[in-house]
Amino acid sequence: MLSHRLAPKFGVADRGSVASEAMAAPEYVPIKPMDDVRTYESPPRRPQPWRAVRPGDLHGGQPHGPWLGNPGPDQGFALTIAHRFEGKLHLTKGEHERDAIVGCTGVALKRAALFGRAPVIHDLTVAFTMWGFLTEQAPAELVAIRKPLFEEVAHPEHYAEQRRIVDMVPDATLRMTPPAQVADAFRSDWRSLLLLEA
Repeated sequence: MLSHRLAPKFGVADRGSVASEAMAAPEYVPIKPMDDVRTYESPPRRPQPWRAVRPGDLHGGQPHGPWLGNPGPDQGFALTIAHRFEGKLHLTKGEHERDAIVGCTGVALKRAALFGRAPVIHDLTVAFTMWGFLTEQAPAELVAIRKPLFEEVAHPEHYAEQRRIVDMVPDATLRMTPPAQVADAFRSDWRSLLLLEA
């Protein structure tokens, strides 16, 4: 019988059940009146406070600088949200949807990190709006700027190009709320939303 062979190594009892130490149980679980039941106890108190003294701990907060990105919580969720825009982006000849999504996802992540939260659909809406992907007829000058910027940016080896797209969007633009404010600014003067080289 299998339980007999496993008994010495895994603590399997002869009756086929797993032997274990006593476990705490919630107070609402019915018990036999004569059983001695353990309830929850806090772990022992640590006498000294925890300090960041390990070699890998960051001192002074998250570092900032070129190529370091914009760290924020649950950033991978932006990729799930980005799939909602598939088939809804207005692209010109030679532009690819995956490049637009990857390039604008970086902008959305920067916006979410500025607010100190996980990405939401409004972050991606703002990013796609400011680059003209949600407008049926984006200005020709903007298309001429974005086309080489977004070209093949979906490939992982084009991280520098992804960072360039993100860095062209100032914090003031990303702090605009609600997304309708960005859409209004895009219609009146799209250049004001980006840091364009003179």
